[in-house]
Amino acid sequence: MGLDIFRGPMTLPLAVTSFQVSLSLHISAVMVGFGATFAEAIMFPVAMRVGVKHLPYVHRLQLAINQWLATPALVVVLATGLYQVDKLNLSLGDFWLSAAFAIVIVIGALLGAYFIPTDHKLAPMVEAEIAAAGDREITLSDLSQEYQRRGRMEGIVGAITGVLLIVAVYLMVVKPGA
Repeated sequence: MGLDIFRGPMTLPLAVTSFQVSLSLHISAVMVGFGATFAEAIMFPVAMRVGVKHLPYVHRLQLAINQWLATPALVVVLATGLYQVDKLNLSLGDFWLSAAFAIVIVIGALLGAYFIPTDHKLAPMVEAEIAAAGDREITLSDLSQEYQRRGRMEGIVGAITGVLLIVAVYLMVVKPGA
């Protein structure tokens, strides 16, 4: 029985293998869970165009995406990835694989230790600042320096995380050194 990296073990026509299911789940989890996080990069600028009063929604939406899409996707990506490594008899010591695995672990740590807690803090912070302004129209510069600093930092870390995701996809597709 032959083996193909994209199809897994060769089988009868129309038959589906566990490897193919795993690969489909793996790719789908990346698309759904991590693809949605790329939309976060434009949420803040769009909210700023329509008004600061929309910033609490931005933080709550980012929180929901990270909790309900990105985090479960991360678990699926890890589980299916490890299954595929085993089925294909790959070595976690291969650069392309260990680097991609490390990136996924870093992203998981950022989700749990940075993005989710940060949005838990920023949403009520900006809500309170907007409420304190009363009926007057406010801009980003009217918000506290702490909120602006934290929001800017979240954008920077988000951009770095996006680059890491792209690097992981590159490693998985190109498999340098394999």
